[in-house]
Amino acid sequence: MPTVHLLDYAAGNIRSLVNAIEKCGWEVEWIKSPADVAKADKLILPGVGHFGHCMTQFANAGFVEPVKAHIQAGKPFMGICVGLQSLFEGSEESPAVHGLGLIKGRLQRFNDSTKSVPHIGWNSASTLSSKDSASDGQSIYGLRPDSKYYYVHSYAVPYRPGELEKDGWRVATAKYGEEEFVGAVARDNILVTQFHPEKSGAAGQRVLKAFLEGRKSEPLPAGVSMSAAEEGLTRRIIACLDVRANDQGDLVVTKGDQYDVREKSGDNAVRNLGKPVQKAQEYYEQGADEVTFLNITSFRDTPLADLPMLEVLRQASATVFVPLTIGGGIRDTLDPSTGRLVPALEVATLYFQSGADKVSIGSDAVTAAEAYYAADRKLSGKTAIETISEAYGAQAVVVSIDPKRVYVASPSDTKHHTLETSQLGPNGEKYCWYACTIKGGRETRDLDVVQLVTAVEAMGAGEILLNCIDRDGRGDGFDLELVKSVKEAVKIPVIASSGAGNAEHFAEVFDKTTVDAALGAGMFHRGEWTVKGVKEFLGGKGLIVRKFEEV
Repeated sequence: MPTVHLLDYAAGNIRSLVNAIEKCGWEVEWIKSPADVAKADKLILPGVGHFGHCMTQFANAGFVEPVKAHIQAGKPFMGICVGLQSLFEGSEESPAVHGLGLIKGRLQRFNDSTKSVPHIGWNSASTLSSKDSASDGQSIYGLRPDSKYYYVHSYAVPYRPGELEKDGWRVATAKYGEEEFVGAVARDNILVTQFHPEKSGAAGQRVLKAFLEGRKSEPLPAGVSMSAAEEGLTRRIIACLDVRANDQGDLVVTKGDQYDVREKSGDNAVRNLGKPVQKAQEYYEQGADEVTFLNITSFRDTPLADLPMLEVLRQASATVFVPLTIGGGIRDTLDPSTGRLVPALEVATLYFQSGADKVSIGSDAVTAAEAYYAADRKLSGKTAIETISEAYGAQAVVVSIDPKRVYVASPSDTKHHTLETSQLGPNGEKYCWYACTIKGGRETRDLDVVQLVTAVEAMGAGEILLNCIDRDGRGDGFDLELVKSVKEAVKIPVIASSGAGNAEHFAEVFDKTTVDAALGAGMFHRGEWTVKGVKEFLGGKGLIVRKFEEV
């Protein structure tokens, strides 16, 4: 097979990129030292996370001048995410850290006054708004204006018509709210993308393949265009798989009612709804925008020994080219083989290396928030959220919350954040607050959901997975009041979970709240609805969804 070189400087999950390249028919060789750069013909620079952290590691490892020499020699070069950002002059994220300066401009943080930040999800990379007339009717490395690509970032290069084009760059853009930003840039031997092609399904595969084969430009397919209604971020539909070992020790996908996953009759066995890797592949082929694995097995108590779940990630990431999230066991943990206390960052790294793009933290987020308030809202810098966010970026850290309603007759009856509810309590109470739980909902804490999300946002979490014990397994819709209260409390993206029973529930949560994504589980596992069917329903309602492209 032909060979492409990847530069390894510990920049997050690169297993998925390797898998995507191999899917295109190419072999990967690693550049592990500056001296090896010269032997590369085609070179790819991946990058995930904090600009300053990545660029400092990159510079300290001695890669700056060899990579510049590679580019200046006219050899093919591709940068992904921070790999794009590295070619610019710098970023507001780390003002004192310099980029390579090969492209004029600096990255700025998205305005979060009207939208969630980080910008997470599927957006465009369109040349149709570019002022580069050479782009008319031509694709840049397989980019198409009617396709969507997966982005996850808080900082971007603002697009100013003609500014990059005057230096010969060809530009593809995307819009987030009213902000138009650079999605990809190309010139001569260089292609850099803010989005992740390895996580962008068939559309991303097309871009990778075009770069590897040197197809810089070719005519767009006949009839390709983009209406204004298709611009911008899509509504994300996430398929969630609760995974645990059954009584025979096999990992299965399961689903319960208010977290009880055992059958109510017969042998009381763990409900078995399929195998994790096969289910993930099925949902990918239906057009799921992300797949989340929530590891509810006993292995989560010793994640370093969790070899079956790591293998699930490895196998899934080889065939599922959308983002994968893993939850369960992301905490400081004792290595049973050595007795060494292993920090949460090291545990998360193990999952990233196995194919995860994000890690989800549950119970430990609650205890970290309790400590945060006990310390008068002072950050320790040592929590799992803080350490992983610092190393891999906020977008890599999801906090999974399991709240349940506590009814009160009056807001004065509690110190917690209450709301007036349309769903009255058992004694006619008009108010409620949401108590956070740990250990899979088995233990309730004296912490409300608004306190929790406010704390974890301060710690550096990039996204909230908002479950609801009261709605779990019921199939009668999301708790809209809960979703609204959390969205009002934070600026980071929120995923609505628990309660979806049909496509109308997805339409309702998107219509009546400003939630960023919605998640389904049982309705998909039981075959009552497909992801494709939900998306078709939402599209019929005028909502922007990613159209599935053949793999």
